[in-house]
Amino acid sequence: MSTLPDDPIIFAAHAVLDADALLITAGAGMGVDSGLPDFRGKEGFWQAYPAIARLGLSFPEMANPEWFRLDPRLAWAFYGHRLELYRRVHPHDGFSKLLQLTQDKPWGGFVLTSNVDGHFQKAGWPENRVAECHGSIHQLQCTRPCSSEIWSAERLTLEIDAESFRATGSLPHCPSCGALARPNILMFSDGQWLEKRSAEQEARMQQWLSDAHKQNARLVIVEIGAGNAVPTIRQSSEHFVRKYAARLIRVNPRDSWIPPGRHIALPMAGVAAIMQIWRKVTHQTIQSTPSDNTNQ
Repeated sequence: MSTLPDDPIIFAAHAVLDADALLITAGAGMGVDSGLPDFRGKEGFWQAYPAIARLGLSFPEMANPEWFRLDPRLAWAFYGHRLELYRRVHPHDGFSKLLQLTQDKPWGGFVLTSNVDGHFQKAGWPENRVAECHGSIHQLQCTRPCSSEIWSAERLTLEIDAESFRATGSLPHCPSCGALARPNILMFSDGQWLEKRSAEQEARMQQWLSDAHKQNARLVIVEIGAGNAVPTIRQSSEHFVRKYAARLIRVNPRDSWIPPGRHIALPMAGVAAIMQIWRKVTHQTIQSTPSDNTNQ
């Protein structure tokens, strides 16, 4: 890695050091660095799920609530497999290093993620400092839904037949009405998702942002692995940049374009960028404050 003054890692480390509050916005690329499947494009999805490849279904076609009506055992094979995968995989070190970077900030940090894996909490982030805008696979809801109730999937275990790729045995059901249960995840073409839990999380985040802004806190947004295919996180980052005059650090090996201004593009994998920034900040290897020519 270059150590010249125009090294964007140095600019990013200075931005983090100068911040009073850090908002971490994370997309699918954050989880890929932990070894989770990359669902970008049919090839990546089909490599992870050969049985679904045989059906010729893309990720948006499979991640559709209609399957809980049309073929509930296929639907629960897909989501049950993902649930066990997310439980089994350990979050990479970048999750905890980001948390460490927030701990000496007057306003600390907050996470906004479209990932449903729960890995920020698993890595030690407080539950009340994480907003999951697409829900969580670790929570369940009724497929009807008969009420606004959401409950934990902690005790849920599913057996999946590898040959047919179907869930076997009993499937989870709603404790109130007995209908089939499903993950509390926002799927494609989803009119049944219960957003109450996610809305409460995002309300806490908005309050944190508003309170920090009122106190003139310097906000830096560290965006990791948020692509253009489902641009929820990218659009949120850019909205907060405009609303709070925040500075953006965008980490993405493919889609690293940044808006005009004092923002920083790091076209690299998330975990690599996080670790390099963390080393610069914690090992105090930054020699002097660089200029504001940071539109890399």
